[in-house]
Amino acid sequence: MQAVDSAQRLLLQRENGLSLLFAPPFDHTLLDPGYVKGYPPGIRENGGQYTHAATWQVIALARLGRGEEAQALFSMLNPVNRTATRSGVQRYRVEPYVVAADVYSIVPHSGRGGWTWYTGAAGWLYRAGVEAILGLELRGRQLWLAPCIPPSWTGYSASLRYRSARYDVQFHNPDGVASGILHIDVDGRRLESGTDRIDLEDDDRVHDVQVRLGRADARSTPELAQRGTITPADAAVAP
Repeated sequence: MQAVDSAQRLLLQRENGLSLLFAPPFDHTLLDPGYVKGYPPGIRENGGQYTHAATWQVIALARLGRGEEAQALFSMLNPVNRTATRSGVQRYRVEPYVVAADVYSIVPHSGRGGWTWYTGAAGWLYRAGVEAILGLELRGRQLWLAPCIPPSWTGYSASLRYRSARYDVQFHNPDGVASGILHIDVDGRRLESGTDRIDLEDDDRVHDVQVRLGRADARSTPELAQRGTITPADAAVAP
């Protein structure tokens, strides 16, 4: 918790839309941290935004139930948002439809994208959005549901293809919570209280899933972390 709070306080440059790897960069110092000092200050690992680490910050915030902050950081990392204006395009200077591995943080290059196309951060950002925020995680023949969203969201929907079947999932948030599931209905049948996953069938049917969010305060932070932790060693899962 303290590490996440420190990262939010010390590493976010909200005015520039950046989440730094560390600050300040290595520059005029006798310390030798290794190859990172070979980059100019604010470039790549030397105090720039390293998108891998920034994406894991999104996941950490979601696991702690801080949906507003998780969504805000995800939006900050989304490359589309870096090119919403003419000045943004001129500053970013790389493709807006792929994730950049790094973004520079020091003027006159602040906000300029670095290496694109090759980074594994793209897959992690996808997982951060689909699994950590929207709460849709495919595990074998089960769909685990653990949303963590801004409380202002009244609801959202998603469609999942599982082999020959399709699952249309609608989330309802009338109480304005960030996380926690009150109940789940599958094809009109209410599942047992406390259920946070559904079994998937290969039956060539379209299934209706209704998820009612609520009672977020009833779920402890350790429980959320245990149920949904994603580590760098996990294989990517695409719903």
